[in-house]
Amino acid sequence: MHILITNDDGVTSPGLFALAQEMRSLGKVTVLAPDHNWSTSGHVKTLSRPLRIKEVRLSDGSPAFATDGAPADCVAMAVMGFIEEKVDLVISGINPDANLAQDLTYSGTVTAAIEAAIWGVAGIAVSLDLPVGLAKPDFDTAARLARQVISQVMAHNPLPGLLLNINIPYLPAEQIKGVKITRQGKRIYRDELVKRIDPMGRPYYWIGGEPPTGLPEEGTDIGALAAGYVSITPLHLSMTAFQAMDKMKQWDWKLDLT
Repeated sequence: MHILITNDDGVTSPGLFALAQEMRSLGKVTVLAPDHNWSTSGHVKTLSRPLRIKEVRLSDGSPAFATDGAPADCVAMAVMGFIEEKVDLVISGINPDANLAQDLTYSGTVTAAIEAAIWGVAGIAVSLDLPVGLAKPDFDTAARLARQVISQVMAHNPLPGLLLNINIPYLPAEQIKGVKITRQGKRIYRDELVKRIDPMGRPYYWIGGEPPTGLPEEGTDIGALAAGYVSITPLHLSMTAFQAMDKMKQWDWKLDLT
């Protein structure tokens, strides 16, 4: 199995390094990741300028590739031919913060996995629910758990384009209660618009506020994580609201074409 590892935090991220180390036991690993942080970038594909890729070394001396493109660019370039060997699985992470509920629309970590699914390749996003302000986080436990989960997923011969979002509690391994298959929950955002004035007297703005919380409902990614479980949320690319579509078909639509 040939595994592509990428992320949205940059090729030097300790979460990426821990993940790559663990995944080598499952198959051949190729790393192609951004050369800088793309957190909360969403699903970006770069079409307006050329992209450059350079060979770099991870902290253990193993080779990797870094690009000035976005996480989705990394996946697209890899499967389109920059990586000559066929990619069987894309794993994005480990992100140093949970990606839950509506976060998925913002997350570069998740959208890298989405890009894989678009190309018919299994894509898995892995995130760790780190406490805010932790100085030296440990990614090794999360990487080991991710490897165990992913090895079981792949043993079931998943269909091409499988898309999973995995969130792992930041707990010692012995305190992890197990795995739950979940749906997306509901985030509560506390964003605030902060207005400031620059030295020239011109206004500028920051989007600030407190970190988001969420409703820890049973069966959701937020609820499972809060209860100490690894959350696995299967995703799909269709955004069609079928219930709304069925209702709207019953409306008496009229157009004035005169």
